[in-house]
Amino acid sequence: MKMRKFAPLAVTAAAGLVLAGCSSSEDTDTTAAATSGSDEAMAGGEITFGVFNGWDESVASSLLWEAILEDKGYDVTLEYADPAVTFQALADGDYDLVTDVWLPGTHASYLEEFGDDITEVGAWFDSAALTVAVNADAPIDSLADLAANADEFENRIVGIEPGAGLTAAVENGIPTYGLEGMDFITSSTPAMLAELDSAMADGENIVVTLWEPHWAYGAYDIKNLEDPEGILGDAESIYTYSRNGFADEFADVNEWMAGFTMESDLLYDLENRLNAASGESEYPEIVAEFIADNQEWVDSLTA
Repeated sequence: MKMRKFAPLAVTAAAGLVLAGCSSSEDTDTTAAATSGSDEAMAGGEITFGVFNGWDESVASSLLWEAILEDKGYDVTLEYADPAVTFQALADGDYDLVTDVWLPGTHASYLEEFGDDITEVGAWFDSAALTVAVNADAPIDSLADLAANADEFENRIVGIEPGAGLTAAVENGIPTYGLEGMDFITSSTPAMLAELDSAMADGENIVVTLWEPHWAYGAYDIKNLEDPEGILGDAESIYTYSRNGFADEFADVNEWMAGFTMESDLLYDLENRLNAASGESEYPEIVAEFIADNQEWVDSLTA
């Protein structure tokens, strides 16, 4: 999906070099004037982000960087696909950047397959995790207590897509916590979120499979159940990866992306704003408003 541009292309470095080749004092003055704003003058170029379908942090971070880079004069395209397709395209050089690589666990198999053809840029979120969450006032705090209190949750665990890694982790952990008597319902992430929204509105207890970061943590009063047996794995970090050679062609952008970090409150705020949109056509305006509300932090990302 191609979004609107936020600023015209700035004066290029190549133009400065042409001016520098002229010998008159007038031309020299012109060169100085052109290069005095070199912080804003970017070489530009086309950059494509691979964005994971349905992964809110992937969408939010990519939209944010699309706005930032287009404001710097780059021509940015967002391409939406599932992770397997995205990693392949990044390795093939069809995509330039992906902002949502979870390590060391979730996407490890893709790194084993494509690691020689892609490059780590940097981690921007360091507390990503697979979770099982309940409403904050639920009568339990641990997965170890769920079986004994299953009737408080209508004997249901509401999951996401059947093929998701989170779903597999929970399925594998059901015997560990003696949850065989509960119905583990899998369909889709939107269906899970609809049930979560309904339960929270009605003041009912609910158990859902979830992950952090996710906008639901900013939208609802929920808590994660403790996982003393570690069925969900350890906390992970979210990395940006590039195609090989990207840093050589886009040194400034690579440096900015390598230094990028985002606190959970900012990420959830942006995700919640995007989630409230009536359609994708509203995304550019929403991101622009988010940037305006957090201008000092956004400016620091490319300082």
